[in-house]
Amino acid sequence: MVRKTEVKKVEGLRGGKGTAEVHHIVTAEELRGHGKMYAKVVLAPHSSVGYHQHVGDTEPYYILSGHGVFIDNDGSRIPVGPEDVCIIECGQSHGMENNSDEELVMMALVYNE
Repeated sequence: MVRKTEVKKVEGLRGGKGTAEVHHIVTAEELRGHGKMYAKVVLAPHSSVGYHQHVGDTEPYYILSGHGVFIDNDGSRIPVGPEDVCIIECGQSHGMENNSDEELVMMALVYNE
């Protein structure tokens, strides 16, 4: 099977600010109970993914392009850019901010612990 990704524009993703485009690569149904999302996420300039907790699942981010600030579980703010990997373990919280004038593009996979 070959198909196109489903693209959704989301305002205030996970309580963040601004706009994100979520390019769903594999749907929750296609993950067959192993996870919720595999997607390319494009954060518009000056947008963010709100600080939120993962319960029962985990999520790595892989930064493809652009620069941002990863807010880790302990509240630390870590600058990130291309080829950085942000690991969020089950039970942890995190967020992502794009404070730049360019898009921040990353891959996100939410899978069960």
